[in-house]
Amino acid sequence: MSISSEQRKRVIIEQLKQQGQVKVPDLSAYFTVSEETVRRDLVLLEKEGLAKRVYGGAVLTKMTSFEPPYLQRQMVNAEEKERIGRMAAELIESGDTIAVDVGTTTLELAKAIHGRERLTILTNSLAVAYHLMESLNSGRFSGKIFVVGGELNPEQQSMSGTLGEHVLSQFRVDKAFISVGGMSLERGISDYDPNETGMSRRMIDAASQTIVLADGSKLDKEGFIEIVPMHRVHTIVSDTAPPKEWLQGLRSHRIHWIEATKRGD
Repeated sequence: MSISSEQRKRVIIEQLKQQGQVKVPDLSAYFTVSEETVRRDLVLLEKEGLAKRVYGGAVLTKMTSFEPPYLQRQMVNAEEKERIGRMAAELIESGDTIAVDVGTTTLELAKAIHGRERLTILTNSLAVAYHLMESLNSGRFSGKIFVVGGELNPEQQSMSGTLGEHVLSQFRVDKAFISVGGMSLERGISDYDPNETGMSRRMIDAASQTIVLADGSKLDKEGFIEIVPMHRVHTIVSDTAPPKEWLQGLRSHRIHWIEATKRGD
């Protein structure tokens, strides 16, 4: 894996967010670089206040305001995201008008759509649009795809910004499928990029139902920017059951939680 120091730092932060700590030998093997190179990365992260070095590695010190590029995120919790996407796709009915935002989990949703007719799909994700186009061409479903434009973000394979938000404000859809960077009962659903967060918010404003796709690593985590409070969410699809301490809050907000189990479970 040949990536820059800045890219390595982002991946390290992502692993810290999920695991709480990282070890130098593991990172050295993962990145195919020397342990000394990894230690230099950890020193830089510590100077930035994002990690604290400990013997043999580092631990997380604070919430971060960025996330790894799209292609790197696809490697994280891939099986769980596939299950979530497959389960979320079952919530789509023929004739639905839906919005799908940017995310590696919503990409799995796009891949799983089949057997539906007369769908109208809006998305600002280039990756989602590509897979929907392939499925449409192969007859997996029928309908129309609208790609919402704006400023191109090559790293995240997305289109966003005020132009895209203005376009979205003119639509009304049945369901919005939203991928998040974090989710908590107190702070709602959140993410990292201001432009993409704005697009997700406009999709939710346009939708009769908001369906959040979030693997277990996103629970009780807060991204840089709040998208909407939890009471704006109708359904959560996750690979895990809701934490016990969430149950009362879910009931009070009337949120339906769907656990995407493994095939055969």
